Amino acid sequence: MIEFVIADDYDDMSRKAADIISAQIASKPDCVLGLATGSTPVGIYACLAEKYNNGELDFTHITSLNLDEFKGLSHDDKNSYYHYMYRNLFSKVNIDLNRAFVPDGSIENADEACRRYEKNIADTGGIDLQLLGLGHNGHIGFNEPSDVFPKRTHLVNLAESTISANSRFFTYKKDVPKQAYTMGIGNIMESKKILMAVSGTDKADIVRKAFFGDITPNVPASVLQLHPNVTVIGDKAAFSEITDYI
Repeated sequence: MIEFVIADDYDDMSRKAADIISAQIASKPDCVLGLATGSTPVGIYACLAEKYNNGELDFTHITSLNLDEFKGLSHDDKNSYYHYMYRNLFSKVNIDLNRAFVPDGSIENADEACRRYEKNIADTGGIDLQLLGLGHNGHIGFNEPSDVFPKRTHLVNLAESTISANSRFFTYKKDVPKQAYTMGIGNIMESKKILMAVSGTDKADIVRKAFFGDITPNVPASVLQLHPNVTVIGDKAAFSEITDYI
């Protein structure tokens, strides 16, 4: 089942998404949160930090698992997703960093890196709520369009469109990593609840394809049509091509 929640704009989308995550924490203070990176979640994390500062949220017993990390970047690299998470959320709330897991991009051996992260996932007992963004080509995590839905954590060669999209975070495009470690589609689909946040007219076409098109690994997010508990929060611009459906 997919529930679509229409927001007025990016700020409203961020607040609505943060409210859902807050409700999850309130109902289960020791829950496991699956977290995402990129431009879209920045406002969500700012809202969560504000709620924490206002005394509305307590992250003491929370465990978090991030979707992905660039291969070749250590956690202290300013362009790593760990650094992104620390800058936008971890340093602003009282989460235990020993239970804030992000794949280790500094591990050169892909099999070992993926094995370690699969153990992290298994040891948590499962994700209660997974936050997702949506790539322009339909990727979720770094699961790029392909012939199959990858099941578990794996090394992926990033699509040129993804590299281009990520280049805005780097001084030079040549420095953008070409590979990443990412949870697989199977890991994501095992989450009890999925929350996707999407914003902007540039996402309108892929929103329509993902949720009202064929279920195909060529549009990885389309697999979410098979999940029993998905909420998609989007602003009016992102939902502009699906108004007749919802």
